[in-house]
Amino acid sequence: MAAHLDGLLVVAISSRALFDFEEENELFEAEDDRAYMALQEARLDLPAKPGVAFSLVNKLLAFNTPEQARVEIVVLSRNDPVSGMRVFRSAKHYGLGIQRGVFTRGESPWRYLRPLNAQLFLSANEADVRSALSAGVAAARVLPLSARASAEHPDELRIAFDGDAVLFSDEAEQVFQKEGLSAFQSHESAHANVPLAAGPFKPVLEALQSLQRQPSGGMRVRTALVTARSAPAHERAIRTLMDWRIEVDEAMFLGGLAKGEFLREFEPDFFFDDQAGHIASAAAHVPAGHVSAGIRNRDDGG
Repeated sequence: MAAHLDGLLVVAISSRALFDFEEENELFEAEDDRAYMALQEARLDLPAKPGVAFSLVNKLLAFNTPEQARVEIVVLSRNDPVSGMRVFRSAKHYGLGIQRGVFTRGESPWRYLRPLNAQLFLSANEADVRSALSAGVAAARVLPLSARASAEHPDELRIAFDGDAVLFSDEAEQVFQKEGLSAFQSHESAHANVPLAAGPFKPVLEALQSLQRQPSGGMRVRTALVTARSAPAHERAIRTLMDWRIEVDEAMFLGGLAKGEFLREFEPDFFFDDQAGHIASAAAHVPAGHVSAGIRNRDDGG
């Protein structure tokens, strides 16, 4: 009987998102893949340092028990197979239960998201992230130099999400971009009882809700909505989550305030946002990923 990943939260992650390969990546970016491969081979027995998404992966895997697997982490990387050996050895060194990987030596690996049935893809490559989002998979470009996750919550997976163009569609953001703040507030007040359409990360939040309702392995989940919305536009966001029957533990309606310091206090293992400015603010304090979806990320500017 063939193995399958049905019923699992499947997260695909690139090597640079999981481990700190920034020094090695300088050779890769210089298109000197032979030198890159030689360096990785020379360092096969040297575990790579944890990368920006290491804490997220480590805690997700902690939901698995000998009796039940609930999360699958797959390395999906532009690395070559030799470098893939170091990835697996590093994962083993840290006790990460990662068994599957796809290594494409410079080619885009995003197409393999479909046979994996991945719900989330984390990569340092912008083009791969955009391709994944276009294919309907939640994806974010990690910032490898982001601050690392706090060690203060070893038994709690903490994830924070922006609202519009991340959890929700960018319908309201389009109004804001085209007509301004006053029109946005009026539009959201008038549509307070009309649920927003789903954004790319709704399935991820749903999967986390499932883990939250049935914790295992001693691990819990805590989620936060961190949005630039403020009253009265807050109500539509909350009512949308209620309509989806999804709960978040914390909601921050910041009215345009910089998000970084608020995220510093929440201490997430990862934060997802569609706006580069918010990601820059966040990355100084917490692991962060840019979701290149919605009107703000269109090549034509909207």
